[in-house]
Amino acid sequence: MQTDPRGPRLAAALTSIVLAVVLRTGNCPLLVAQTLVFALGAFGGLRLAPYVRLFRVLVLPRLAPPSETEDERRLRFDQGVLMVFAAVGALGYCADVTWLGLLAVSAALTAAFVNAAFGYCVGCELYPLVRRAQGRLTAGV
Repeated sequence: MQTDPRGPRLAAALTSIVLAVVLRTGNCPLLVAQTLVFALGAFGGLRLAPYVRLFRVLVLPRLAPPSETEDERRLRFDQGVLMVFAAVGALGYCADVTWLGLLAVSAALTAAFVNAAFGYCVGCELYPLVRRAQGRLTAGV
């Protein structure tokens, strides 16, 4: 399925704000909520991703059609990668292992910010590499 790439970029901007607040405050419940947002996007698809839904309802009707689209599978993989980092960060903050929370949230924030600011989706770039590696593993068995 193809999707408008402007929605995930807005989601990355909103995610960057949330993760920056978490990094500043160490707010474990907020990070758990963000982890659930990532989980919805990763497992339910972008149609269930809350920030992308906001884009579709509030922003998309005011824009011209996109000049290009993106494969949703790559974006879902990206959400899954970010979900893992957010979950590790939540574990760190909730268990008072602050350095773990800081490290994981910093990594997720960097990836989200790079996507929002420059349109470079780290998880999307990893997706074909992982798929290729899976093919080699399957072929070798």
